[in-house]
Amino acid sequence: MPEPFAKSDFGPHFVWGISTASFQTEGAHDKDGKGHSIWDVFSTQKGAIANNHTAKIACDFYHKYQEDIRLLKAMNIPHFRFSLSWSRILPQGTGKINKRGVSFYNKVIDCCLQHGITPWVTLYHWDLPHTLQLKGGWTNREILEWFGQYAEVCATLFGDRVKHWMVMNEPMVFTGAGYFLGVHAPGKKGMRHFLPAVHHAQLCQAIGGRILRNSVAGASIGTTYSCSFIEPKNTSKRHKKAALRVDALLNRMFLEPVLGLGYPIEDLPVLNRLQPYIQPTDMRDSCFDFDFIGIQNYTREIVRHSCLVPYVGARLIPAPQRGVATTLMDWEVFPPSIYEMIKKYNGYKNIPRILITENGSAFPDKVQQGRVEDAARTAYLQDHLAQVLRAKQEGLSVHGYFVWTFTDNFEWAEGYHPRFGLVHVDFDTQKRIIKRSGQWYASFLGQ
Repeated sequence: MPEPFAKSDFGPHFVWGISTASFQTEGAHDKDGKGHSIWDVFSTQKGAIANNHTAKIACDFYHKYQEDIRLLKAMNIPHFRFSLSWSRILPQGTGKINKRGVSFYNKVIDCCLQHGITPWVTLYHWDLPHTLQLKGGWTNREILEWFGQYAEVCATLFGDRVKHWMVMNEPMVFTGAGYFLGVHAPGKKGMRHFLPAVHHAQLCQAIGGRILRNSVAGASIGTTYSCSFIEPKNTSKRHKKAALRVDALLNRMFLEPVLGLGYPIEDLPVLNRLQPYIQPTDMRDSCFDFDFIGIQNYTREIVRHSCLVPYVGARLIPAPQRGVATTLMDWEVFPPSIYEMIKKYNGYKNIPRILITENGSAFPDKVQQGRVEDAARTAYLQDHLAQVLRAKQEGLSVHGYFVWTFTDNFEWAEGYHPRFGLVHVDFDTQKRIIKRSGQWYASFLGQ
């Protein structure tokens, strides 16, 4: 069948890439002076991770980075997004730099450049040093200084070659899942953890941006947000208001302060509880003129009013209950969601350039006769890219697309069961097999 679109339809300057994260891929959890992160500790707690999986080895990218970067090159992927492990660079979170950890990232960066692949580096993708968590982690306002030190070290060490930076990955997820629900590291629960973590992460977005701006000549600096298209169960007033509250929480809470709009308190009154943590210049200091914003979209959510749910008065209606097509994560397959989020964020005045920095899917993959025929994933990517092209053709700001993810990896609390990769990994042998979806993406990028 003919492709529904061509690479050229997106224009010559559209950025094509793939995204990964250090903790999910690197392994080597205690090698060469690396300190423990909160995920190293959390994933050893019984019952915290599905099947009691850990990321001690993961994809072994630490030892296989050359092979994997050659594979990226063979798949025609020109831009590679990866994150730095804070505890590999600063094992205690602050203070002494681990030269062997720095050497690893220097080798990764240099290998990318040798193969004509542009590195896009994320400073923080959820793996806070455990020593800092013992001092309160994101709930301790001292993290503004800790994160600033870390950002300065990274900018100084790598900024001569890395010109594309992302300060944070999905702050709503790591604060919500890690400091309110307790299902992610560090496993804290309740508003007393969540609220200070939110505000301090908010400030660190801008702190990281300013440090990169001052320290890296010619840098393009962004940050990334998880987002889902939110719709009410029906048109009743109470369901619509519930959807508005959820939208404020999931899609607006971290973006709007950066743009100088403050927290969306009017639509989510519980955010008034942030006031004890806000110092006089904080909202001004939360603002930063990013060069781009990364949208990370996988699905939509349908919301209903619920007086039984504290703080938001709303409940998500799970996709399996709605009888819709889902991925292995039980997320609805709804390609227009990515178009709607591009459109929503374009609605802000002075919004920076928008890139899709994550989009992908987990489906049951099987190796048969040395191949992985993952037609559902290929269709998912094509259908979502069609929606990105729709947005671009309507004149909306969208300038790039990064698939999540390169190789199957450690999927946080879900362990190794959900496979998002374009490349299959046998976690017993570390053998890589490019899936049919990866072959399609390689062919598409090779046009």
